[in-house]
Amino acid sequence: MRILHIDTERGWRGGERQALWLAQSLERRGHPSLVAARPDEPLARRGREAGLEVVPCMPRFEADPAAVLGMRKRLHEFRVDIVHAHTGHAVGLGALATLGTKVKLVASRRVDFPLRPNIGTRWKYGRAAAIIAISSAVADVLSRSGIGPERIVVVPDGTDTRRAIEPPLPETLASLGVRPGAPLVVQVAQLVPHKDPLNFVHAIAIARERVPNLEALLVGDGPLEQEVAEAVRALGLAGSLHAVGYRQDADALLAAADVVVLSSREEGMGSVLLDALFLGKPIAATRAGGIPEVIEHGVTGLLAPVSDSPALGALIASLLEDRALAARIAAAARSRADDFSIDRLTDRTLAVYERVLSGAPLDELDATKRRTEAATRASSVSSTRAS
Repeated sequence: MRILHIDTERGWRGGERQALWLAQSLERRGHPSLVAARPDEPLARRGREAGLEVVPCMPRFEADPAAVLGMRKRLHEFRVDIVHAHTGHAVGLGALATLGTKVKLVASRRVDFPLRPNIGTRWKYGRAAAIIAISSAVADVLSRSGIGPERIVVVPDGTDTRRAIEPPLPETLASLGVRPGAPLVVQVAQLVPHKDPLNFVHAIAIARERVPNLEALLVGDGPLEQEVAEAVRALGLAGSLHAVGYRQDADALLAAADVVVLSSREEGMGSVLLDALFLGKPIAATRAGGIPEVIEHGVTGLLAPVSDSPALGALIASLLEDRALAARIAAAARSRADDFSIDRLTDRTLAVYERVLSGAPLDELDATKRRTEAATRASSVSSTRAS
């Protein structure tokens, strides 16, 4: 199969990393993968470094005719079988580029936000032969947005379990303000509303009431940077919670953590949690979106209600105080990581491609069966919490 991957987002986040890893894995298996991305953005640069063929794609807007015509030319030159759109804007571009051709469109959906209720969104997602949801939570949102379940398949994100990730040098941590030997809590997430970084800040304040020497790193940038800085000052955390912005060594900082946290209000899946599993880290997170499909409470991590800073802070403190609990969870986390390897992601994605090309029903895939089972469990948990 020949696949054209489209991701024209700016910056480097979890979705771009997933697109790159998938394209690399498909190439290794003999499925040529072309990556359409903005030429000066990290995805394009890293794609070229990985030896992938990268197509410059700089749409001025989602339906940019020049970008569409460029994509159609590449479909013909590369003899593309599948266009895989990895973002919402890419779906529109892919839908127009494949219009009137035999090329099949597959779309990935990584966020648990409802689709916009307009004719353009309905049309572009209606053009997709399959929509890959990264969790049952995302699949449920798609269904409520009017997407037929027969076109939705759950394929969880993956993490590269072949990587060797070394913790940063002590000098690096010291340069970020972290005191040597202090218990370290790390969150890697954009400073955007759905990641709820203020929940993290307040949770750290709660945790420090029990673990006064706790240090925390908040890795990521975004529009809530000023609000985070103000909350850190107001809560007296300036010397212990360090908001360090975007870092290229985020994986290494996770490797230095005693506890990894994800404080999201909404979350498709939380791919950073897959890295934490791989690193064998104790995890404290919220029950937002697809997180409970990754983290089993009390087994591979501890989960707090969404937006409940006291509860999240108490879980962080428990993992720092009870090292036997932390060690047990860390060991289970590392065992769970293999369920989210890039190889498994590739297997599941190839199964979607093959069924799309053959016209076979998507609902016979094992991934869809897992989606139904997980949705039933999630509904049960939701009902219990509501009561």
